[in-house]
Amino acid sequence: MSVEPYLEKVGGWVMTSGIKILIIAFLLMITLQMVRLVASSFAKAMKRPGADEDFQKRADTLKGIIQGTLSVVVIVVGLTMLLGELGIEIGPIIAAAGVLGLAVGFGAQKVVEDVIGGFFILLEDQIRVGDVVQIGDKGGLVEKVSLRMVVLRDLAGNVHFIRNGAVGVVTNMTKEYSRYVFDIGVAYRENVDDVIEVVKQVDAELRKDPVFGPDILEPIEILGLDKFGDSSVIIKARTKTKPIKQWAVGREFNRRLKKRFDEKDIEIPFPHVTIYAGKDKKGQSPALNIAQAR
Repeated sequence: MSVEPYLEKVGGWVMTSGIKILIIAFLLMITLQMVRLVASSFAKAMKRPGADEDFQKRADTLKGIIQGTLSVVVIVVGLTMLLGELGIEIGPIIAAAGVLGLAVGFGAQKVVEDVIGGFFILLEDQIRVGDVVQIGDKGGLVEKVSLRMVVLRDLAGNVHFIRNGAVGVVTNMTKEYSRYVFDIGVAYRENVDDVIEVVKQVDAELRKDPVFGPDILEPIEILGLDKFGDSSVIIKARTKTKPIKQWAVGREFNRRLKKRFDEKDIEIPFPHVTIYAGKDKKGQSPALNIAQAR
């Protein structure tokens, strides 16, 4: 049996459909690379010099969404063209995919709910990559936002995957600016006005600091004497910082304030314990031995 007819058929297929398949595969790779370049260019355009941090966060978020969506579209179109060149009828496949998609749609209502929820999260700019948010009982740094879910990493390094359809109340602690609230407790014997002046002095010095000063947007706001505690009076204040900088600024402010209170001999109350030795049935108190360390 001669193999020449088969070789001729194979050669003819290679010279026609084979070349087309190679061209389609090459164009598919080129198009995917262009998609990545377009997404990166979009992100760089939003991160131009002078653009604020909010725009940069939104650029990182939209870059992933744009690249992922366009890549899926390009791959689907490329595979469809490849199947056509291989002689596979794509009409029945598309019809079957439509029926399967309809069936899956009925059983995947949560997926549809997640996609719709993710669309509105992105449209309303609720969450961006780099934000620190609280979603339900989970909080942390936003590492990824997609049409399907939000990925958070908390302070302990734990990663939380939250479906967009399950997102209810979102607390964004780093949108546009942040605040740190201070509850400053001092002893009742202290002069409140003098304490407030010390707080203002520490804030003024911190705003002049080359490391922390650029992150502070406004002078500290003294809200006043907030409440009378069991052993202290509470002065409430707050400071305004750049997004996500409030914790670093707040910790440094507390450190400097404690040091200044020590210098000014301003008392910061702490819990006291009264020891009661008790009495036995005869009304006598047991011996209470106290040793002083040297």
